[in-house]
Amino acid sequence: MGNLGMGEIILIVFFALLIFGPKKLPELGKAAGNTLREFKRATKGIMEDDEIEKKANDIK
Repeated sequence: MGNLGMGEIILIVFFALLIFGPKKLPELGKAAGNTLREFKRATKGIMEDDEIEKKANDIK
């Protein structure tokens, strides 16, 4: 997968507007942002749990 250029981004936005409509698109963007934020929080929690387990094992 390569980098997306300006033409590809415009094409994707055009088709998203065509499929979902201009009123639904901001809601989809907000939902995607919330999903990514929750995923980031979850992975951070997992990483912290792994660090705690590693320190506990080092103490034993």
